[in-house]
Amino acid sequence: MDRVRESIKMDVRNLPEVRPQRTWGWSAQRVWIIPIIIALVGGWLVMKGILEKGPTITISFKTAEGIEAGKTKVKYKNVDVGQVKAVRLSENLREVIVVVELVKAAEPYMIEDTRFWVVRPRVAGGQVSGLTTLFSGSHIGVDIGHSTVAQREFVGLEVAPIVAAGVPGRQFILRAETLGSLQVGSPVFFRQEEVGKVVAHTVDQDGKGVTFKVFVDAPYDRYVTADTRFWNASGVDVSLDTAGVTVNMQSLVSVLIGGVAFEMPPGAESEQPVAEGQEFRLATTREEAMKYKDLIVERYVLYFPHSLRGLFVGAPVDFRGIIVGEVKSMNVEIDESNTVFRFPVEVELYPSRLVKMMKRASPNFLEDDQVRLRKRWDQIVANGLRAQLGVASVLTGQLYVAMDFFPGAAPAKMDWTHDPPAIPTVPGITEEIQKLIVHLSKTLRKFPLEEIGTDFRTTLQALTKTLDKSDKFVERLQDEVTPEIKKALDDMRRTLKVAERTLADESPTQVELQNTLRELGRTAESIRLLSDYLERHPEALIRGKKEGGR
Repeated sequence: MDRVRESIKMDVRNLPEVRPQRTWGWSAQRVWIIPIIIALVGGWLVMKGILEKGPTITISFKTAEGIEAGKTKVKYKNVDVGQVKAVRLSENLREVIVVVELVKAAEPYMIEDTRFWVVRPRVAGGQVSGLTTLFSGSHIGVDIGHSTVAQREFVGLEVAPIVAAGVPGRQFILRAETLGSLQVGSPVFFRQEEVGKVVAHTVDQDGKGVTFKVFVDAPYDRYVTADTRFWNASGVDVSLDTAGVTVNMQSLVSVLIGGVAFEMPPGAESEQPVAEGQEFRLATTREEAMKYKDLIVERYVLYFPHSLRGLFVGAPVDFRGIIVGEVKSMNVEIDESNTVFRFPVEVELYPSRLVKMMKRASPNFLEDDQVRLRKRWDQIVANGLRAQLGVASVLTGQLYVAMDFFPGAAPAKMDWTHDPPAIPTVPGITEEIQKLIVHLSKTLRKFPLEEIGTDFRTTLQALTKTLDKSDKFVERLQDEVTPEIKKALDDMRRTLKVAERTLADESPTQVELQNTLRELGRTAESIRLLSDYLERHPEALIRGKKEGGR
């Protein structure tokens, strides 16, 4: 046992000496490595999130229909660029404020003319849009503007813009008296090709008209020049005149939802495109739009004593087939001196139209002063120039003003004391026909029609009686005289047959011939007696032979 213990001690002495070392500092550092790394990663993520976080904007809408916080997306060209974070009411409770968080890349485009709207299923302007939202839900659409002024608060559109920003083309302004059937989204046509849209319309501040904004796509916008004419191409334009029935329409779309058309008139001088925002007049029809723009306009008045039924404002003033003006107004006046009504018709004459067709005209024909102008008018009126109402169409009864020379017209002069000056007139063809009818009516009233009618009835009665007697005479002639004549003819026929047999070669005896001749003599005697009787009694042809008469 002691040996064992001594051996253990010897082993213990031989063991290497273990000296403790201080290692607690490095261990402590290794423990904090992971939290530090986590903190650094978290800080980096936070900084990255801050750096990559897009702007937060607010959009006000009239309603929050289809908008949900945390779900509704904001899309540009169908690409997600943001999401709705909150929806709240405005302080005045009239709008809905939508808080939207956008991606970082969208920050440069949040400018004052950027537009937002809620994309929903919508039918407008003959087009159907937003059908995909039936399955995916509504979203907010974006149209980026061109401004350089940053903005964070926006007013949303109630409907999607008709023309997106960046679409090549130009916008023009049209002035009209009424809205008609045009609406936002109505098409714009050029030679029946759809080349644009109506993007907006508002009533003028003075309430006397409507202003339209139309967008014409490129390259068709280059055809909008200073001479371009715009007109309302809505529906179907049907006109009935001396040329027949005329039907004009752009397309079935314009018939249903309206439309605007534009075109350059024949012989247009300007071909340079106008600047964007140029104003034009919107005519009601193509015919009105294509009227010649007259630089010289002279206003006159025509007094007609008869009805103006069939004459209308805008009716042409015609000089031997050339349109030289149009009717501007129609009124009624009373002459206090003799209490007679008369109807003044104010017209506008365009002398440049007539001069344009004249092969021989002095250069200063349209530049004469008032003295020369009055002298020229007085001269042509003295030569018989008058105004007259003419019938443009027998079917419609439309009238027009015809200017022509009437050599047989009563002497008349221009009334320069009237404002505007008065041109003398002559009765129209309709009035002449009415006068003729009245004259014929008065002439017929003077005829003794009742006496003539009585005499005519008496004559007819006498003629009727004569015809009745004639019918009776014919009947008696057929019943009484005709049988006698027929009997005599039968006797003669039999006699001739006997004579034929007697004269034949096979005649048996001459005695029979003599008997036959005697019979023939008696027959002739009977005929003679009948003739004598009829000569003495011709009434027998009507009454017949009396019994025992000779």
